[in-house]
Amino acid sequence: MHHDRHGVDLMEHASVLTPHDLFLFNEGTHFRLYDKLGAHPIRTQDVDGTYFAVWAPNAERVSVMGSFNDWSKDSHHLRPRESSGIWEGFVPGVGKGALYKYHIRSHVGGYQVDKTDPFAVFNEIPPKTASIVWDTHFDWHDGEWMQGRHHRNALNAPLSIYEMHVGSWRRIGEEGNRSLSYHELAFQLPQYLQQMGFTHVEFLPVMDHPFFGSWGYQTTGYFAPSGNYGTPQDFMTLIDQLHQHGIGVILDWVPSHFPTDAHGLAFFDGTHLFEHADPQQGFHPEWNTFIFNYGRNEVRSFLISSALFWLEKFHIDGIRVDAVASMLYLDYSRKEGEWIPNQYGGRENLEAIAFLRRFNEEVY
Repeated sequence: MHHDRHGVDLMEHASVLTPHDLFLFNEGTHFRLYDKLGAHPIRTQDVDGTYFAVWAPNAERVSVMGSFNDWSKDSHHLRPRESSGIWEGFVPGVGKGALYKYHIRSHVGGYQVDKTDPFAVFNEIPPKTASIVWDTHFDWHDGEWMQGRHHRNALNAPLSIYEMHVGSWRRIGEEGNRSLSYHELAFQLPQYLQQMGFTHVEFLPVMDHPFFGSWGYQTTGYFAPSGNYGTPQDFMTLIDQLHQHGIGVILDWVPSHFPTDAHGLAFFDGTHLFEHADPQQGFHPEWNTFIFNYGRNEVRSFLISSALFWLEKFHIDGIRVDAVASMLYLDYSRKEGEWIPNQYGGRENLEAIAFLRRFNEEVY
C-alpha cells in the first residue's frame, strides 16, 4: 500500500465504505452500490487518485492493473475489508481516463484471471475488455420533464412506445454503414419521435456487451452504457434531449442471464459467485449463458443497484425487464429431469420471484 512522504497510510482515509455499507451489502439490501464499489476518482489527504473496490470473497489476492502501471499484476494490491468479501485500495495519481482491470488469484485451485470491473461506468469498445476510470457528472437541463414526469408516466397517461436498437437506427451508408453516435442520435431522434407521435422510446439494452450481434441481450457491464456510441455523458446528452422534447426513456434490462466471457461476471473469483453453481439452475441450455443466483444476498444488491443506477444517474423513466419467464420457471426450456424443483416440489423459482418483487418495490 502507498505511503506518502509523511508516512500516512492514504488508504485509512480513502475508503468510501462504511460498516453500515458492508452490513447492507452482505444482507442483500444495499441498492446504491455504484456509489461505493468500482473505481472512484477522489482526493484524500491532499492527494488525487482513484479508489478501487471489488467483490471477490474467494480470492487469495486481488490487484489492480492498468495503463498506470504497465499492466503489472503485482504492483498495486488491494486489501480485503473485514469479512465482507470486498477488496479495496487507493492508487495515487490515477485519474479519469485511465484503463484498468482486476487481477484475481483465487483460493481455489490456483485459478488466476483478469476481470473487467463489474461496477465500471465506462469500458473499452469490444473486443477490447479494459474498464476506464470515469465519473457520472453531468449538467442536466431536463428539470421541467423531471418535475412533471409523474403525470406523463402515470398508469392512466397515454403511452406509445417506439422500441429501437441504438446500433441499427439510421446507419450512415456512405461511411461504411456505421451506427450513429449517442451525440448524433441526440440531434435526430427526439424530433423524429415527436413527429411520429410517440410518448416514449425504449432502447434495446445499451449496457455494455461483448457481442454486437446479441443486440445487448448478453450483458457484461451492468453499470456501463456501451462505448460503441460514445461516453456515458454522451448517452446522458441523448436522454437530456429526449426529455427536453417531452419524450420518456425506457431501458431494456437483462437480470435473467449473462454471457460466459472470461473477462465478465462468470466464475468471477474462481467460484460461481454471481451464477448458480449447479448447472441445472445456473446454466441456460437455450442461450449458453449463466443464470444469476437470486438467493445470494450480494447478487440481489448488485442487480437492484444496477436498476437504480440508470434511474438515478441517467434520469430514465422506466425499466423493461427481459426474459422474465426464464426467471420465474425452474423448468424453462429444460426437459424432464434437467431441473430442480423448489422446496415445495413446484416449478416456480421462489428466489427469482422474491427478487422481482423487491426490485419492483425499490424502483417504484
